[in-house]
Amino acid sequence: MTTDPGGPPTSIRVLVADDQPLLRHSLALLIDGTPGLTVVGQAATGHEAVSLTRARRPHVVLMDIRMPDGDGIEATGRIAAAPDLSGTRILVLSMFALDEYVAAALRAGAHGFLLKDAHPDQLVDAIRRTHAGESLFAPSILTRFVAHYLDRPGPPEVRRIDRLTGRETEVLSLVARGLSNDEIARTLTISVKTVKTHVGNLLAKLDARDRAQLVIAAYENDLVAPRSSA
Repeated sequence: MTTDPGGPPTSIRVLVADDQPLLRHSLALLIDGTPGLTVVGQAATGHEAVSLTRARRPHVVLMDIRMPDGDGIEATGRIAAAPDLSGTRILVLSMFALDEYVAAALRAGAHGFLLKDAHPDQLVDAIRRTHAGESLFAPSILTRFVAHYLDRPGPPEVRRIDRLTGRETEVLSLVARGLSNDEIARTLTISVKTVKTHVGNLLAKLDARDRAQLVIAAYENDLVAPRSSA
């Protein structure tokens, strides 16, 4: 099922993919009722999510995991692997915080992972931050993911932070605490543009794919302490 592909040129275009009609329509109503966001399509299957992404070119796909005809992980992988869809970012929304789902979503190319019990304001913020280029994860999920990574057998492949400037180290520690670019800018009294430059430098210097890997680097180098997942 689809909705009007139009909307104001400045709107963040969102595709909602979920096999539960009531939840799918509720999410669409929430998103369409938020200034600056426009729903450009609704998909009930993984295959439909890929097809509509190609047809509607959303900025953000809100992707469920368990769907028929190609689940959300498979659909995420197909979208992320398509060069012509590089402008689309994927935010996974799931009922399940299982480590294997989080890991599979990251490997497939997801840019964020939220649980379906998130507050509507958190979801809207996550869509905006995902569109802005941030990788966002529910705090409980990120804590579990980092703990799972650090507990792996064998010596960790530590990303050394010796080459970072003092300011870059500050930004890295704030990223690891889950702050957004706007929050980091306010904390350090610098511009959001400057924060984005620092984050870009961190990704390059630490050979990290996304903010999740930056968080891991911060934990590896004891910039922040692992929190309890209880």
